[in-house]
Amino acid sequence: MKENKHKSTIFLLSILLILSLLTGCQSDSNAKSKQFRDGKLPNALNVSHPQLAVPVNISDYTIQIEKLRTTSPSLYQKNEHIYKAVDAWINRSLGSAEFHKVGLKSYEMAGKDGYGNVHLTGYYTPVIKARHQPTGEFKYPIYRMPAKSKGRLPSREQIYNGALAGKGLEIAYSNSLMDNFIMEVQGSAYIDFEDGTPLVFFCYGGKNGHGYSSIGRLLVEQGEIAKEDMSIQAIKNWAKNKSEKQLKALLIQNRSFVFFKPQYNAEVKGSAAVPLIANASVASDKSLVPTGSVVLVDVPLLDDDGQYRGRREVRLMVALDVGGAIKGHHFDLYLGIGDKAGKQAGYYNHFGRAWVIKP
Repeated sequence: MKENKHKSTIFLLSILLILSLLTGCQSDSNAKSKQFRDGKLPNALNVSHPQLAVPVNISDYTIQIEKLRTTSPSLYQKNEHIYKAVDAWINRSLGSAEFHKVGLKSYEMAGKDGYGNVHLTGYYTPVIKARHQPTGEFKYPIYRMPAKSKGRLPSREQIYNGALAGKGLEIAYSNSLMDNFIMEVQGSAYIDFEDGTPLVFFCYGGKNGHGYSSIGRLLVEQGEIAKEDMSIQAIKNWAKNKSEKQLKALLIQNRSFVFFKPQYNAEVKGSAAVPLIANASVASDKSLVPTGSVVLVDVPLLDDDGQYRGRREVRLMVALDVGGAIKGHHFDLYLGIGDKAGKQAGYYNHFGRAWVIKP
C-alpha cells in the first residue's frame, strides 16, 4: 500500500510540474518580474487569470479588522487607508479583480517556486485538560518562564529529568506529555481545569534558547511514519501506544522548550497582541508580508480525512502573527480552537495562491 501510494505521489508531482511549466510558458514573459517577491512593490499584477470567486469569509474578515482597531489602534492607524478602501470594496460588492476601483492593487506573491505556489500550513489553539496540583494521572507539569539568570536554561531532557522541579514554576499539570508538546508547537492553548471555572488561556511566555528539531522529520527518518502521511494527527496516533520512556526518548531530541503565561478571560492572540479570528488571520514572514497586511488567499479545502479533492475557496485575511518556521512565501492559516480545528490544522501542508492588497 505504501509503495503504491508513493508511486501515486510521484506521478501527481510529475503532473503538477508539467502544468507549472506549461503555465510558465503561457504567461507573459514579464509576469514573474511583476510578482511580489521580496517585500518591494513592483508594477501591479492584478487578479485576472483565472477569475477568482468573491471571498467567502467577509463577515469574519470584518470582525478581525474590528478586533484589530479596538486592541491595537496604532497598527490600525498605520494601515487605516487600506482597511477603509477594502471596506469600500466590500460595500460596493466588487469582484476579486476590481480592487483598482477603490484605489488598491493586488500584488500576486511569487510563491516558493516563482510560479505563484505559496506554501500553506495551518495552526490552531488546543484545549488541554489539566489540574492545579499533580495527581496520579495528571503528572506532567506546564511551566512558566524562569527568572532571567546568567546561566543558560536547561534543555528539554534536563527539564524532563527534574531540572526545574521545586522552583515554583509549575502552573498546571496535564495527563499527556504529547499534549504538552503539541501545545508548545502551537504556541498557546486553553486549559480546562474541569472544575467548573472558565477556560484559562496559556499564552507563549518564552523559551529556553536551545535549538529546535522537528520530531515529525525525526519520525520520518526513523521509518515510523511515511513522509506522505506526516501530520500532527499522525504523530498523535503514533504516540497513543507508546510508553512514557519511548515518548521522552523522541521528544528530548528537540532540545527547545516553551514556557507559558496564564491569562484569564483572554482571547487567542497572535504576536501583534490582536485577538485572532479563525479563517481570517495568518502568520507570515513579516519581513516579506508585514504585520497588519491584508492578503487575498486562494485556499485548497481538505475533506475530513485530510485529502484535497479539488475544492477551493478564496479568503480575505490579515497578517497578525509570526512563527519560527514561517519564512518567505509561506502562510500559516489560523483555523480556530479545539480538536476539530486541530485535526484540520494537522493535515494542512499544501499550496495555494495569494495576493497582497496595497495602494
